[in-house]
Amino acid sequence: MLHFVLLIACAVAIYLSCEWFVNAVEWLGERLNVGRMAVGTILAAFGTALPESVVTLVAVTTGATPEAKDIGVGAAMGGPLALATVAYGVTGVMLLLQRRRRRAEVAAGGSAGAGGGTATAERPGEALGTERDMRRLAKDQTWFLPVFVVKVALGLVAFAFKPVLGVVFFAVYALYFWREIRGDHEDDEEGAEPEPLKFQPKAESPATWAVVAQTLVTLVVIFFASQLFVHQLDAIGPMLGLSASVTALLLSPVATELPEIMNAVIWVRQGKTKLALANISGAMMIQATVPSGLGLLFTSWHFDTALLWSGLITMVAICYLLLTMRAHRLTPRRLALAAGFYVVFGLGLIPILS
Repeated sequence: MLHFVLLIACAVAIYLSCEWFVNAVEWLGERLNVGRMAVGTILAAFGTALPESVVTLVAVTTGATPEAKDIGVGAAMGGPLALATVAYGVTGVMLLLQRRRRRAEVAAGGSAGAGGGTATAERPGEALGTERDMRRLAKDQTWFLPVFVVKVALGLVAFAFKPVLGVVFFAVYALYFWREIRGDHEDDEEGAEPEPLKFQPKAESPATWAVVAQTLVTLVVIFFASQLFVHQLDAIGPMLGLSASVTALLLSPVATELPEIMNAVIWVRQGKTKLALANISGAMMIQATVPSGLGLLFTSWHFDTALLWSGLITMVAICYLLLTMRAHRLTPRRLALAAGFYVVFGLGLIPILS
């Protein structure tokens, strides 16, 4: 019972700290004068992915056995899988609920929305954003997919200079980072003014020290709450009759990506869909490069059947999203269907682990 109580407490702590984190990171973007999309793809994604990258670094550099080091390899593969399926799926469900709420408001007489205007209801099958928005999102997936394909291919071969290629993955992320930071502010119109900073709720323009302090404090809470959440999940898995392998491959990736999922939920609730989607795509780029580079440098980077299966499902999910984005047919319902690929992954694990 204690494990279940701690699990729920950690989930609540992660959600609340993420709410304060996204509030702080929007103001941080204002201070650094970066575009709104870069707030999601770089600042928010880097902040929430940093703790996971540190865990991977510790696992691959201090692991006493190859099995211990393989924990880092599993994390490097599980992160993108959870983001490409569960995170996008949860975002789609949140958007469906939001549209249902707006339709109910319109049916009730067009009550005022969060921004003070009259509520309007989107059509159930209406695509997310404009064609330019979809091209922008598709560009992130286009960056991710070839990097991930190379990452999986390297797990199937062995050659002398393979560890050196880890540096190439760092360079790819540096190039992506540079592109995002130098991007224009074409998407600044969405929610241009952040909500008042939680540390200084009465200040129209909070002090820079308060913005930085709130960002760092919430990151620390997210880090420790996430780690405690994963530990409770590891303890609860066997109690539910799940093997350690199933818990590690099926449940732990979702737990480690919980901050990114919570960020997306909060931004969708605030009506900032572009930031929610940008946060996921930016986190995917970090997970595809930084942990992979560390794994290549410090492990043999050799995949077993389960890791190869996770890589295959991730690539299929990204191809599905990429095709719908390029065709401007990405609706909340189609986005929610991405979570189905994680169900397929779980079903496929049954014969593999047995």
